[in-house]
Amino acid sequence: MEQVNVTLTETIRVLLEEKKFNTLRDILVTMKPYDIAAVFEELQDEKMPILFRILPKELAAETFVEMDDETQQFLIHGFSDSELKEVVDELFVDDAVDLIEEMPANVVKRILRQADKDMRKQINELLKYPEDSAGSIMTTEFIVLRPDMTAEMAIKRIRRTGVDKETIYTCYVTNDNNKLIGITTVKDLLLSEDDDIVNDMMEENVIAVNTLDDQEQVAQKFSNYNFLALPVVDNENRLVGIVTIDDAIDVIQEEATEDIEKMAAVLPSDKPYMKTSVWGIYKKRIPWLLVLMLSATFTSTIISSFEAVLAHVIILSSFIPMITGSGGNAGSQASVSVIRALSLGEIEFKSMFIVLWKEFRVSILCGITLAAANFIKLMIFDLNGSENALWIALVVSLTLVGTIMMSKIVGSSLPLLASKIGFDPAVMANPLISTVCDSLSLIIYFAVASGILKI
Repeated sequence: MEQVNVTLTETIRVLLEEKKFNTLRDILVTMKPYDIAAVFEELQDEKMPILFRILPKELAAETFVEMDDETQQFLIHGFSDSELKEVVDELFVDDAVDLIEEMPANVVKRILRQADKDMRKQINELLKYPEDSAGSIMTTEFIVLRPDMTAEMAIKRIRRTGVDKETIYTCYVTNDNNKLIGITTVKDLLLSEDDDIVNDMMEENVIAVNTLDDQEQVAQKFSNYNFLALPVVDNENRLVGIVTIDDAIDVIQEEATEDIEKMAAVLPSDKPYMKTSVWGIYKKRIPWLLVLMLSATFTSTIISSFEAVLAHVIILSSFIPMITGSGGNAGSQASVSVIRALSLGEIEFKSMFIVLWKEFRVSILCGITLAAANFIKLMIFDLNGSENALWIALVVSLTLVGTIMMSKIVGSSLPLLASKIGFDPAVMANPLISTVCDSLSLIIYFAVASGILKI
């Protein structure tokens, strides 16, 4: 598939150089907007405006939405006012808002100048909502029906107003005060008799979200209920917009990317990896690396304070990497499981004691299994013939049990505590959990060694 895309891009580049624009147009109209946008990213900058002008107006607008920020900005700078107006007129309001949020101020002013009065008003309304809220990702272009309409009247309304709507399959029923009272679908209307009343066929038990609800919670409802669109209401239950499935998928992708970056101790970035400069990547990574490095100094402090133990039984030092590594791995397993459950809404802070009790029982089973396997390995291979082999193996094995238990508890509790105080639980993932568990593992290790070996 990749080879096909490369060949297609080369073909388009050759046709552009030979100025065979009719052939180019015939090829492009058979492609999807996302694929055309990918071709733009492979072209040289000076070729982009030429290729964009070849596209039919509607396809050009759909392709423009799929482009990355840099390509969009480059094209806007090359557009005449009339060309920019054509693109803006074809954009859905939520796509126009997304575009404006990513562009510099001088470009935003130019875009707004080309938008008509009604669109400018809608854009300004959406921009008032907090970032990452349902209001910020909704569109105001949807089908509204009245409960006293007949099916025939409703279908005529859809035909008359549906051309400029982002979706027409789901229709929303409101009263005279614009309060949401029900929903119906084009399927229901088409399968009804012409004189059937919308009020009799609509679904009154409507699941809606508030304009201020978090966009991640909104996206989760699409997953839970298999929606194609979700109505957005204000505090008085007035219908003000809808969120469509394509926007929900974008949110899920953005949130998943952000969580992965946070779990890897990287500050979230809004640019693709290949388009991020070395300096940009450095700035995203270095803050957490500095924090983790400084926090890791606690480990060396703990080792220094137990020099006497290591001096008496030097072989103990060789097991430190294994013990701290096992603790970090166990803590990471628990934290990732809890973070995922939190993101899916499966657990809340009030479930903390249930989670801790479950992880405690899991830690006992895991700890005993690892300790038993490690004890056998130490006695047969590592400590065979060594002085105090039995006691040293016992120290290491008991430490493993304590370390695994401690790490599971820490790994499961920290994300829950983070969510309670308003932090993103993803921050409490692998790097931070490992650092904490390393320090606590060493304390357990040297305490057990001091007690059993009488040092």
